[in-house]
Amino acid sequence: MSFSNLLMKSGLNPGLRGAQAGVLVAATRQGHTIRGKAPGVARSLEQRVREETATDPEVVARINIGFPQLKESRSAQLKKRLEHLKAQRTSKQLEQLARSNKLIIDLEQVQRTYVKTTGQHDLRLLADHYGIFEHLFGSAYFVPRVPLSINYQLEGDSLAPVYNGNVIKPAEATKAPQISFEGQLDPITGQPAGQDTFWTLVASNPDAHYTNGKAECLHWFIANIPNGKVSDGEVLAEYLPPFPPRGLGYQRMVFVLYKQQARLDLGSYQLATGDYSNLEKRTFSTLDFYRQHQEQLTPAGLAFYQTNWDESLTQFYHDVLKRKEPVYEYDFPKPYLADQKFFPLKQPFNLYMDKHRDQKQVNKEYLERKLAKTHPFEGPEQPLRFPNAHPIRDVPSWLKTEIRKQRLGTGRVQDY
Repeated sequence: MSFSNLLMKSGLNPGLRGAQAGVLVAATRQGHTIRGKAPGVARSLEQRVREETATDPEVVARINIGFPQLKESRSAQLKKRLEHLKAQRTSKQLEQLARSNKLIIDLEQVQRTYVKTTGQHDLRLLADHYGIFEHLFGSAYFVPRVPLSINYQLEGDSLAPVYNGNVIKPAEATKAPQISFEGQLDPITGQPAGQDTFWTLVASNPDAHYTNGKAECLHWFIANIPNGKVSDGEVLAEYLPPFPPRGLGYQRMVFVLYKQQARLDLGSYQLATGDYSNLEKRTFSTLDFYRQHQEQLTPAGLAFYQTNWDESLTQFYHDVLKRKEPVYEYDFPKPYLADQKFFPLKQPFNLYMDKHRDQKQVNKEYLERKLAKTHPFEGPEQPLRFPNAHPIRDVPSWLKTEIRKQRLGTGRVQDY
């Protein structure tokens, strides 16, 4: 839209002349705004134009679709904190252990306290940083109220836990992880629910769909989980390990836990056994799923990690997905080469000339030069013991540099 049309839409006169129109154009020319207070009537005109074109904050405001949190009053929290500090300071046993450097801190207790206080708020900020809410729920977000414990079983008794965006390789995620959460607690009050609860767990990858960049790949779908017992849930889609292609970098695996109002019929999302490796049948949209069932379920838990290609995926593509393994490479544009000059000043003569020659011919000459000084059985000839002690006289500067590189074993010839 032109500036005159914008003025007409704003109710202003596009036929302004003189100082008013000139100052207004100068104040907004080329997308820049004059700093400070604009002179005269231009200030009011500029304000009116900006008010007409400003973005409505109610339209772009983000919506919290999660559970609220009931907190104690500030005075009650402060009272508990002061009582805890008083008990710590009056404990003679703690003082003796601290003075003798024998005080041991229970890290598991620290982790539990962190999760109950600020851990889930930090998880929400990290999810925003990684674009989880933007790519799954659009302009909506939620603060996780139910902590998820997700661990991949490795060889022996070792586990690969899912933290807030840590890296887990596909070789470590070949089997379904062990998931646990407090399913009998009310996400709002944190107290026992007093009745049976049902949950839905969805694991998807917003970066793995081949044909639709806005869709997700469904990796796991378990519905109607009773009282937090994941093994008793209704598996609608079996677990599919992550398969990030080679050359595309990291992908995100996201686990979202929903709290159901009651048992739901989600049979439309049932994936047949024969379609286990059918990626088109695993097309999924978290936003569409939530819009369809937002009256019956509410997001309550979140966990995610990153994964990238490793050597185990080559066999996975051939044996499980039944397709050729894709490999992506960067297609770098050819470097810019200026027109050749008759006198290339301040540039090595031989390197400058090589830029305008066929690169295959240059590579061949360097390889022949290297092989000419290499014995087929004894290897390359021995270098000079003191290469810098031998003077180089009566040669151009560019050739002197080339000879010095050959003696020191540096330069382009060593790349072949």
